Amino acid sequence: MANRILIVDDAAFMRMMVKDILTKNGFDVVGEAADGAQAVEKYKELKPDLVTMDITMPEMDGISALKEIKGIDPNAKVIMCSAMGQQAMVIDAIQAGAKDFIVKPFQADRVIEAIQKTLA
Repeated sequence: MANRILIVDDAAFMRMMVKDILTKNGFDVVGEAADGAQAVEKYKELKPDLVTMDITMPEMDGISALKEIKGIDPNAKVIMCSAMGQQAMVIDAIQAGAKDFIVKPFQADRVIEAIQKTLA
C-alpha cells in the first residue's frame, strides 16, 4: 500500500510541486490544506501516514498546527517546509515534534529522502 500523505502549504503552486514530486515517486497524496487550521481538520479526517507542513501560513501557522496534530496523534509524522532557513524556526519545529525539515525551493531528491527516512 502506498504511503498516504497530506500536503499543507498556503501557496497552491507549492502544493502542486510537492504533489508532483510525491506522485511521481509512488506516494499517495490523500489531501491538501492551505493553512494550519485546515491541516488539523484534514489530519483528523484523513489520518495520513505523513504530513508536509509549511511554517508560514495565514490563520494558523505550521508550528501551531504541528502541535495540535501531535496533541491528536502523538505518533504523527510531520515534515516541516519553509522558504526561510531560519535556525530558530527549525529548532521550534523539531522541539514541537517535526521529524525533518525541508527548505524551499524543493529539490525532489531531498523531499523523497526526508519522506522515506521519516516513514522508515
